[in-house]
Amino acid sequence: MKKKDIIFGTRPVLEAIKSNKNIERIFIQKNTNKDIIEEIKILGKKLKLNISLVPKEKLNRITRKNHQGIICYISPISYQPIDEIVLRCYEKGKDPIIIILDKITDTRNLGSISRVAEAVKVDAIVIPKKGAALITSDAIKTSAGALNYVPVCKVESLNYVCKLLKKSGLKIISCTEKGEELVYNLDYSCPVAVIFGSEKNGISQSLLELSDHKIKIPMYGKIDSLNVSNSTSVILYEIIRQRLF
Repeated sequence: MKKKDIIFGTRPVLEAIKSNKNIERIFIQKNTNKDIIEEIKILGKKLKLNISLVPKEKLNRITRKNHQGIICYISPISYQPIDEIVLRCYEKGKDPIIIILDKITDTRNLGSISRVAEAVKVDAIVIPKKGAALITSDAIKTSAGALNYVPVCKVESLNYVCKLLKKSGLKIISCTEKGEELVYNLDYSCPVAVIFGSEKNGISQSLLELSDHKIKIPMYGKIDSLNVSNSTSVILYEIIRQRLF
């Protein structure tokens, strides 16, 4: 984690929030009762920031400097609203391609997915505010800079976004080993949003239920699944293949 990714100390964190910095996450030491900490909590709740109460030891592992019981992660990118991105696509006459990442916490996977997404001109990557990998300078580096070019939307609820996208005319597709259709048998010539889940937990049941299709990648070897970034590559290039040919 690079120094420019974090701010620590009560006053600097409060000022970062008030100046509309792109806040990724805030860690506050448990059982801290300072007035300014309470002010940060209240403001953070109002702005729906991602705040976690953690032991002092966790903060000490992040920095040895005097953090005053609070550390804030700053994102090097600006997040964009998904509804505006979809509207811009339609105004240009383009069928949008949206990727939805359900609690993918590995920065390397996020970086690899972003790199492929930029290569095929995905219109947006959607991630949840909680339970997702932090977008830091390390994530940008892992993506080979792709995160500077692919619009990223950080949202309160992936379920809400899926419902919004369905109303906007997008086909919602889940990539899961429990899929009923092969990835190559589906028509991607329309507006699509593809959901990818974490390797540990997969796609949440509520998102699966919102999906119009559940697709799987055929596996013929002894290993029964691919890394999520590999799966993303397979599906995105199938979408592009169909749209080009």
